[in-house]
Amino acid sequence: MRFSVLGSGSKGNSVYLESGTTGILIDAGFSGKEISRRLKSIDRDLTNISALFLTHEHGDHISGAGVISRKCSIPVYANSGTFAVAETRLGKLFAKNEFETGDTLKVGDLRVRSFRISHDTADPVGFVVSDGNFSVGYCTDTGKVSHLIGRRLADCDAIILEFNHNLQMLKNGPYPLPLQQRVRSSRGHLSNEDGAQFLANLMGEQLQIAVLAHLSETNNTPELAKVAALDVVSDWEETALVVAHQDCATQLFSFRCK
Repeated sequence: MRFSVLGSGSKGNSVYLESGTTGILIDAGFSGKEISRRLKSIDRDLTNISALFLTHEHGDHISGAGVISRKCSIPVYANSGTFAVAETRLGKLFAKNEFETGDTLKVGDLRVRSFRISHDTADPVGFVVSDGNFSVGYCTDTGKVSHLIGRRLADCDAIILEFNHNLQMLKNGPYPLPLQQRVRSSRGHLSNEDGAQFLANLMGEQLQIAVLAHLSETNNTPELAKVAALDVVSDWEETALVVAHQDCATQLFSFRCK
């Protein structure tokens, strides 16, 4: 199993995952042309994609979804709440596949399980994607960490987790107070401190890769996010710590044999 964060942040989000002959995307928050370019940077293309899964309806997660679905005959998977709100923006899709939050779906060599998160959208979800040997947990755009989220991510071999903002940068930055309150709310975004504490609880022998994701360009820096994680987690010997960027894809990660 392999994966790459094609880009992560307020200007666009997308993750590529593969196993065997199956490749999928989680979210498509860039133009179709840009997603294609980023896939090419990891030696993949849209013909590798068997399905597109959506976490929620915000534009930085769905703006390219309709285009690549229509042009490349890619089925789109989302829950009813997300489809209902995103319908106009998505337009006509090659295929629309609705799931219930909490369902596990099989797409080729991959199994994709959704779980509820907390964000100011209709029915936002995270995902755990597995090929039966390894699993990747994806959890961004949540304002709090629930027991359910903890259970779903507890046994993952890799985690892509939100480290959205530094609290002091948010407080002293240009955002007006109502927007600051929205970001910090239980339906907003995790701070570096919140993400780091949650990550510390998930650390174990099974966790090989931790990707810090959805960093705010205004209220955070890669250095601050990484320091927050390093401050809380004492032993990174067995786990690779990576910061996802807005403007480029990460490498195509693979796993050590168990």
